Amino acid sequence: MAKYDEQFKLKVVREYLKGTESGRSVAARHELDHSVVRRWVESYRVHGLSGLRRQSGTYSAPFKQSVLRKIRDQGLSDTEAATLLGIRSSGHIGKWRAQYDAGGIEALARKRPGASMPHKYPPEPVSKDMTKEELLEEVANLRAELDYLKKLDALIEAEKTKALVGKRKWSED
Repeated sequence: MAKYDEQFKLKVVREYLKGTESGRSVAARHELDHSVVRRWVESYRVHGLSGLRRQSGTYSAPFKQSVLRKIRDQGLSDTEAATLLGIRSSGHIGKWRAQYDAGGIEALARKRPGASMPHKYPPEPVSKDMTKEELLEEVANLRAELDYLKKLDALIEAEKTKALVGKRKWSED
C-alpha cells in the first residue's frame, strides 16, 4: 500500500470538505480509492490534523482486546471503531479478531520485541472497582462516543436522502 504524507492527505480532505465534489471524484482525480478518502475525512473530523499523521509502533494485546470488546458491546463496525479509536486501518481489527478467535488474548500479544503504541484510549480496567471520578469520566467518554455515532448516522442518512433525491431528478428528466 502506498504511503502518503500528511500534506497530501490534508489537501485531499480539504478538497472534499469544500463540498463542491463528491468523495469519488476527489479520489479519482488523485488516483485513490474512494474508501481511502472517506477514511481520511472521518479521521480528520474526529481527531483533527493528528488523525492524518502516520503512526509507528504497535498496539498492545489489552488494547486490541478492548477494541474487540467495544465493537461487540456497542455494535460498531470495524471502520467506525478504527475512526473513533485512532486506529489507522480497520483491516488491523479483522486480523486481531481472527487472532483472538484462534488463540485468545495470548494470540494478540506482540511476537517481536519493541515498545507498545501509546493510546489516548487506554484498555478497559481489569478491576471493576472504579472511583466516582473514573466512573464519571467513563460516562462522559461514552456519551461523547454516542453523540459522535448519532451524528455519523445523521450524516449518512442525509447523504442517502440527497443521493435518492438526485436519482429521482435524473429519472424525471
